Amino acid sequence: MPDFTVRPLGPDAATVNALAALIVETVAGGGSVSFMHPLAMDDARAFWQGALTAAAEGRRMVLGAFDGDALIGTLTLLLDCPPNQPHRAEFAKMMTQPSQRGRGVATALINEAEGIARARGRTLIVLDTASDGGAGPLYERCGFRLAGEVPNYALKPHGGLTGTLYYYKELA
Repeated sequence: MPDFTVRPLGPDAATVNALAALIVETVAGGGSVSFMHPLAMDDARAFWQGALTAAAEGRRMVLGAFDGDALIGTLTLLLDCPPNQPHRAEFAKMMTQPSQRGRGVATALINEAEGIARARGRTLIVLDTASDGGAGPLYERCGFRLAGEVPNYALKPHGGLTGTLYYYKELA
């Protein structure tokens, strides 16, 4: 049993600040989460404020992993899909603080998000991750299947191109 907790996050200032600090650190470390380095703290706060507002409206679920009061990881479950795709959800913005990696934080976040997706009638989860330094091996250990790769899809946070791997998982 992990020595941390996972729970949905709300749009309070402390949560926005903790998420902003995590994404700034992730981008500075080369994590490909749609932003370029350097990521300004104000831009990171604005992103998370919007994401948490969307969560409050039921369009997504932002999960946080906590060691005591400290946010150590996050994963967003996107639920607002087009009308012809009510059966699917998407993972986005998976991040674990570098000092907390190897504790099962990401796996716990994935398991929680899958449970929420099932409870909401979703039978398919899709996601993408960078080819270079992304979390492909983690997702494969969690039962996701590689659908394919698009080369030179996005810029790395410090420059240069990386491909994107697309994964899916059918939920029982």
